[in-house]
Amino acid sequence: MASPSVELAVPGPDGPRCVRISNPDRVYFPGLGLTKREVAEYYLAVADGIVRALYERPCMLRRFPEGIEGEQIYQKRLPKGAPEWVQTARVAFPSGRHADELCVTEPASVIWAVQMSTVEFHPWHSRRADTECPDELRIDLDPQPGTDYADARRVALAAHEVLAEFGATGWPKTSGSRGIHVYVRIEPRWSFTEVRRAALAFARELERRLPELVTSKWWKEERGPRVFADYNQNARDRTIASAYSLRARPAAPVSTPLTWAELPDADPQDFTVRTVPDRFARLGDVWAGIDEAPWSIEPLLEWADRDERDRGLGDAPYPPHFPKMEGEPARVAPSRAKTVPSDNAAE
Repeated sequence: MASPSVELAVPGPDGPRCVRISNPDRVYFPGLGLTKREVAEYYLAVADGIVRALYERPCMLRRFPEGIEGEQIYQKRLPKGAPEWVQTARVAFPSGRHADELCVTEPASVIWAVQMSTVEFHPWHSRRADTECPDELRIDLDPQPGTDYADARRVALAAHEVLAEFGATGWPKTSGSRGIHVYVRIEPRWSFTEVRRAALAFARELERRLPELVTSKWWKEERGPRVFADYNQNARDRTIASAYSLRARPAAPVSTPLTWAELPDADPQDFTVRTVPDRFARLGDVWAGIDEAPWSIEPLLEWADRDERDRGLGDAPYPPHFPKMEGEPARVAPSRAKTVPSDNAAE
């Protein structure tokens, strides 16, 4: 017997597309009784926003075929069976391998991904036209044990002040958990390595201004009860849940774009699958202008030069799956490094 299904009419470039949703009553969020069909309807309600966030970007899909309490699949390559109108972008990974990832250009691509059991969308910070040159600087503020969302919010407001000194526009959003992300649209003319270097310089500046509250240290044992400014989210193939993406958590929170005026009073628990559609209907996409004023990261690269020249601060560790990078310090936690014999001792 064929599985039950529904067809949703989804706006397309030449009129509505019919996207089939199989097993529409399968519960994806058990605590809410939220079904696969309702996940699709959520993404339809915020279609303009989610397409803007994903547009022309290679996108990793976080899929949950049996709902969020079941097996999860981190899907980098486009799943089989895609309609001919679903587009892709070819990317290179740190390993040197390649893949054709989903590249959203219209709402139907998002709903088709939901049909393929996608709950979360994690785009690259570069676009298909030149996947090697990011057009987005991402400031990821991640509270460590002993800190919370209120601390991340304080750091985000400080980041806003630093960006204002440069004349740069930052766009804040909740992470869908305890953190805050601030995106800066940049000119796509620098490599991943250069954009990451700029992000590291920004993280170190935040750390200098708020030393009791911010850390740029990669190793968890060095961070303490501070908010980690994760510069490595700007490395190649590092992705963050997009604006308007659901998060696979019991309350179905949404990584929600905010205005700076809203941020001081915003509570991330208020932004869920049940509330964000109404907010979007009232306000539209508060990030609608994000693509209008790309910024040059040259001032941050000058800060990086200053840090190296005047403070002796070179590069910082990359994530573990990266090959050893030029100029990178030893990729070993300080507590372990103390026990590693020197080259002379080994001889």
